[in-house]
Amino acid sequence: MSLERKTLFGRLDGITLVLYFALVVIGILTVFSVEHRSAEPIIMFGKGYMKQLLWLGISLFFGLIIIMTESKFFSSVANLSYTFGLFLLLITIFIGTDVKGSHSWLGVGGFRFQPGEVCKIFTSLAIARFLSSPETNFKTLRHRLIGAAIALVPVLFIILQKETGLALVYFSFFLVMYREGLPNAILVIGFSTIALALATLMIDRVVLFIILTSLTVIAGILMRRSLRRNALTRIVLIGVFGISILFSQVVVPFAFKHVLQKHQVDRIYSMIGMDVPSAYRNDGDKGTDKEKKGNVSDYNVKQSKIAIGSGGFWGKGFLNGTSTKNEFVPEQNTDFIFCAVGEQFGFVGSFVLIGIYLSLMLRLIYLAERQRSSFSRIYGYCVASILFFHFAINISMTIGLAPVIGITLPLLSYGGSSLLSFSILIFIMIRLDSDRQVLIR
Repeated sequence: MSLERKTLFGRLDGITLVLYFALVVIGILTVFSVEHRSAEPIIMFGKGYMKQLLWLGISLFFGLIIIMTESKFFSSVANLSYTFGLFLLLITIFIGTDVKGSHSWLGVGGFRFQPGEVCKIFTSLAIARFLSSPETNFKTLRHRLIGAAIALVPVLFIILQKETGLALVYFSFFLVMYREGLPNAILVIGFSTIALALATLMIDRVVLFIILTSLTVIAGILMRRSLRRNALTRIVLIGVFGISILFSQVVVPFAFKHVLQKHQVDRIYSMIGMDVPSAYRNDGDKGTDKEKKGNVSDYNVKQSKIAIGSGGFWGKGFLNGTSTKNEFVPEQNTDFIFCAVGEQFGFVGSFVLIGIYLSLMLRLIYLAERQRSSFSRIYGYCVASILFFHFAINISMTIGLAPVIGITLPLLSYGGSSLLSFSILIFIMIRLDSDRQVLIR
């Protein structure tokens, strides 16, 4: 039967829905396994897994509304919703609630949510609308800068809320822009910046200055003919050297002293296996036993590795996780929920879970590529990129490959704002795909 003859619900992508529900169910069961104790009744309304069930109901209610909404509506309200999202982020700076060191929550009565989570939806729609506009020529520098600004303005507000981890997720939109024609040089610059930042943390600043100067001199010798003939080459070489020195000697130290919080600095240095330099410690922390013994983040990651490793190949079984039951791993129903899966279901269960995530992301990319509308295609890549960032960073931090920055595992970690925002992201894509032969502007 052709797409036009199918009903609305018949046009919904069943594979994406199955993968979505599989992850949500696994998430609720995992939160249950973390929180439930044998002496307690299964149904306890104050528990996180019961709240997560409630949030699933709310998410499905919003999902049904999205399915019943005309697909062109999402393009028409993209800019307005983005403006509203920025307004929410702005007022959160002033009237937000402090939770675990961040000032990124808004409370309305007994309801509390993170505008930064919700704004990912609005930013995805705004980027899709801008890049799909007939007036946009993404080959020009002006429009590339506008696209970058759409992605980065929320980052500034979220950083002011002291929620650096969530702010990093917004850089996933540059993967979307790369699909739409962002030059390879941008990726090279990005990876070079990361490498230089790591070198700044691991190498003494004076030594790093000597290394960068030496590399510039060597490059100048190798390019001496081009430097003599072309003034632009000389400007580029001197400019790269100057920016590298400024970044390594001024920008990174300033960020570690005045932008990042103490626990974030601890986590980054813990990831690279180094003690925090005295220059980045508070005066009260210098020389204390706590600093010598390590930091809380180091303990969390070590316990997470122990829990995952103890699961072995097959795992200890559902509700039989030793670390889970004894609460050795903090935040094991949110940031470190993957270690509960690894301990109870072992390598096999972790492999299956990762396979479901990869299948969902690949399916979203497949849906994006079969769209007639550029708006729908770009939005699909936004959803897949956000999922990828959360998935990759969360699992990496639970096994010690990334600093602990408080990023949830999509659809698994406990949290109403997170579950609702990911559900809305996915259901909008499912709705757009149901009208994939319609040209949306």
